[in-house]
Amino acid sequence: MAVFRLICLILLSVLKVFGLYFTLAALFTVLPRRRFVPAPYRTRFAVLAAARNEERVIANLVESVKAQNYPPDLFDVFVIPNNCADGTERAALAAGAEIIRCRGPVAGKGDALHAAFEQLMGRGYDAFVVLDADNTLAPDYLARLNDAFMAGARVCKSRMRTANPYASPTAGCYGLFNSSVDLVWNRPRAALGLSAKLVGTGFAVKREALEELGGWNTSAIAEDCEFAAQLAQAGIRVAWVPDAVNYDEAPTDFAVSLRQRKRWISGIMQVAKLRLGEMLRADCPAPRLRFDMVMFLLLPFSQGIAALLTAALLLTGGPAGLAALLAGLALSYLGGVGAGAVLALCGGYDLAGMVPAILFFPLFTASWAPIQVLSLFHDTRRWVPIAHRGAVPAAVK
Repeated sequence: MAVFRLICLILLSVLKVFGLYFTLAALFTVLPRRRFVPAPYRTRFAVLAAARNEERVIANLVESVKAQNYPPDLFDVFVIPNNCADGTERAALAAGAEIIRCRGPVAGKGDALHAAFEQLMGRGYDAFVVLDADNTLAPDYLARLNDAFMAGARVCKSRMRTANPYASPTAGCYGLFNSSVDLVWNRPRAALGLSAKLVGTGFAVKREALEELGGWNTSAIAEDCEFAAQLAQAGIRVAWVPDAVNYDEAPTDFAVSLRQRKRWISGIMQVAKLRLGEMLRADCPAPRLRFDMVMFLLLPFSQGIAALLTAALLLTGGPAGLAALLAGLALSYLGGVGAGAVLALCGGYDLAGMVPAILFFPLFTASWAPIQVLSLFHDTRRWVPIAHRGAVPAAVK
């Protein structure tokens, strides 16, 4: 037993050194962030949203795009119905969107985007914005992306806020999680000249960058992560544009949240298995971008294994191990509550309204560990739709 515990401790120490990279990178969040200078309106945008049975929310997205403080002749909005069995297409057309119909079988969002880019690449757009059907945009969203593109950015990631943070503790925790991504990932990486975290919604790519990649070609369930890996391998940086804000409707049910986050983690692991070998073998114009992406792809594996090793140590530690576990849980809970309060303030949320989410945040954070452990042994391959209610933040009404 002693030898087993020693091996677990050694392996945990190695994984902690791995995690130290992310801790050190996060420290650079204290550096001032670069602001893009307001630029003349010149970028011609195609705004895309793949939608599956989103009749209740798609009009909100289309209307928020149509209401942009940006010349109407410089943008169009397209909806890509994806195996819909409701009135998504009808609602999108009524709100003013154009419809892109896929010419072949569509298994998921990645396939829908591939079909859309195939049809739009030759139509003279300078950049493409990818959103989810439940999103809404701040009125100056396209203007702020234009600033970044005019300053030389090739791919942009906007700042994501939760549209319904007070709907439930779970929804509020998504708001806190988004704030943490900005604070400990995107902001420090912007200061270091690295890429922002390109998640599934709220990013934009110049046509030339997409052409360099040979168009949109993804196969993993986490198409956003796979696209980010392709960008890193090509040496194309993702610029963070926090002044461009999109709002995303978060799940209100914790069980739905667990299923969604399991898909996210499984998707990252799929991309790691698909892309890591090629990324490490091929030449890369920007090795720093590639290294940072490789570390990101390995992160859920390391955290899942660390959770297993920690559990093994606690289970074999006897009464002392149990006491240490209880003390650690108490301290972790208090620390998580404090972190949640800070993140609520940093995210611009009403502190009083976020109290239930702040109190739940340590449990929400802890739930990532079993998700990562399960993902080590079970791969999610099927996307399950999440019902949306059409939450629209006051900022875009």
